[in-house]
Amino acid sequence: MLAVITMIEAQKRAGRFNVYVDGHYAFPVSESVLIDFRLFKGMEVDQQLEAQLSAADDVAKAYNRALDYLSQQLRTEKEVRDKLAGLEIPPEVIDETLGRLADLNLVDDAHYAASYVRTMMRTSDKGPRVIRQHLRQKGVLEQPIDDALKLYTPEERQTVGTAVAQKLAKRYRRQAFHTQEQKIRQGLMTRGFASDEVGAMLATLDLQPDVDEQAALLAKQGEKLWHKYRTLAVSERKYKTKQALYRKGFGLDDIDHWLVGVATTDGE
Repeated sequence: MLAVITMIEAQKRAGRFNVYVDGHYAFPVSESVLIDFRLFKGMEVDQQLEAQLSAADDVAKAYNRALDYLSQQLRTEKEVRDKLAGLEIPPEVIDETLGRLADLNLVDDAHYAASYVRTMMRTSDKGPRVIRQHLRQKGVLEQPIDDALKLYTPEERQTVGTAVAQKLAKRYRRQAFHTQEQKIRQGLMTRGFASDEVGAMLATLDLQPDVDEQAALLAKQGEKLWHKYRTLAVSERKYKTKQALYRKGFGLDDIDHWLVGVATTDGE
């Protein structure tokens, strides 16, 4: 003789119900399961149906957890999968849940990638390479990334990169000219712009060294180094000072010219 549902009782939690079979509490179900399986008082229930109801309820609970997570912002499939796995939801339930989310376009990595690229273009100083890396970390595959990055046109990249180059030029303006240019280039590369694009961005700055300013900067840093190595023999003192100034980006001719002057002043 089959068991019969004798009562379906709403829980205090919205959307959840307790099912009683033959007068005794048997199992809980979500509202979606209740509707999908058309459960009603007087319905006969066997072990196979009860197992199906339990599996469907697991998916329903995982689905609701995923919806809560997605309500905060767009997520990739990997992010949702990792979130559900962190809640100790079985892999097979996660797979079915993600399939349901994908069918409803609630998880769509291509859409996510396009939205992410548009946002980064408007709000960040990052180039395509860094954006690609971030999307890979979020589990997006290469083809959706390639398609999304087409939105980041060469003109947009030039605009963003030039603005970055201008900020970097101001930041490093008190350094040796060669170092300033090198750091601007490095900063653009680190942010994910391609080397050929970086050259074009630097060209827009039309960087030119201020001879007087560079000479004053060399003298200021040179005097500190000259004093630092004051205990060394003259030849070694010159070598160490020259080496350090060269590493800072000053030209060898300019360094030699300054060293002649400082050595003369010191009577050496």
